[in-house]
Amino acid sequence: MTKIRQSMKYTIIALVASLVSGTASQAAPKPLKVYILAGQSNMQGHVNVSTFDSLAGDPKTVPILKEMRGADGKPRICQKVWISSIGCAGDDTTEQKGLLTTGFGASPAEIGPEFTFGIYMEKLLNEPILIIKTSWGGKSLHTDFRPPGSGPYVWSDFESNQYKDRAADLEKDKAGRIKATGVAYRDMLAHVKKALGDIKRVVPEYDPKQGYELAGFVWFQGFNDLVSGWTYDKGNQPGGYDLYAQLLAQFIRDVRKDLSVPKLPFVIGVIGIGGEKADKKPGNMQYFRQAMAAPAALPEFMGHVVAVPTAPFWDDELEALQGRVDACWPKVDATVAAEKNDSWENKMKHMAENFTPAEWKRLQTGTSNQAYHYLGAAKIMAPIGKALAEAMVKAQETRPQAKQ
Repeated sequence: MTKIRQSMKYTIIALVASLVSGTASQAAPKPLKVYILAGQSNMQGHVNVSTFDSLAGDPKTVPILKEMRGADGKPRICQKVWISSIGCAGDDTTEQKGLLTTGFGASPAEIGPEFTFGIYMEKLLNEPILIIKTSWGGKSLHTDFRPPGSGPYVWSDFESNQYKDRAADLEKDKAGRIKATGVAYRDMLAHVKKALGDIKRVVPEYDPKQGYELAGFVWFQGFNDLVSGWTYDKGNQPGGYDLYAQLLAQFIRDVRKDLSVPKLPFVIGVIGIGGEKADKKPGNMQYFRQAMAAPAALPEFMGHVVAVPTAPFWDDELEALQGRVDACWPKVDATVAAEKNDSWENKMKHMAENFTPAEWKRLQTGTSNQAYHYLGAAKIMAPIGKALAEAMVKAQETRPQAKQ
């Protein structure tokens, strides 16, 4: 065989090998990315879709609104993002599943952070995604989501002293606390494992041969711990919520252990109710935010646990308008009582008299709930979901890879 023929032979062999390798590569899709979202009522989401238009009036949120709607102007239906959610269908266990769109909030007309989180994860990764969401209103970390590694709930001297001369009540409440401790944590894990056990039930296009990757966890909770004055009786003092920080750190460790992902990227949505002004005033909110963010600064979590402040997305003007509504109710109630017409339409008519037309329109199109639910405002919640997604991608990029 001449040198020329030998060269041609090796070239052909190399070409065939390259084609075979390329075909094999195309035939082996990436593992499905899976993200867990957990928390209480603000993870559920009390933002009505009627507030979407409020994003159109701010250059910062106009681009987000464009992502939230399809070409037909209706809420977007993601084509690469599926969701399995419990806790938002009127009870604790009923599952909602399907392609991600609106309606996976606390009601069919509402969204939580999952909507824009999923939209932006799809945009940033450009690959199929499964979101597993477990959220229940009114749940605490000190009891309901208490991680097993933290042991049983510990009654402080302060709490016990509230039951002086009521020993029977104390024992009854202690028994109730024992029964409630860790229930949400266990329910969360149970649903995650159920969803992962039969992914094709949620994602019809899923091929078991491709497998899946538990790629991240988002925690958006806090209000019930913030207002738990008995558990955190010194919450209005520096360090008064240190216990929450300890519990959250243990929560991260236990979730990673129970799901067998030692460096699972973890994003904490730090409570932002009241906006950035609360950070300038010493008190419960400031100290609680510090406690929520604290785990991200621990050496063991550096690079793969990220705390995302949500206060920068608060809308002070909307809050002020909502405050005026609350202040006007006595006057409105007195007026409608005198007219003997307490219909909702009549109440709204007299409420509107206390605002300029522009203010009233801003209220009607911008809010759908109370302050503790981020005013039910898409202009606040939509950027939060986006920020959580961006933080997640960053945490995935910076986490240590050696011991995965």
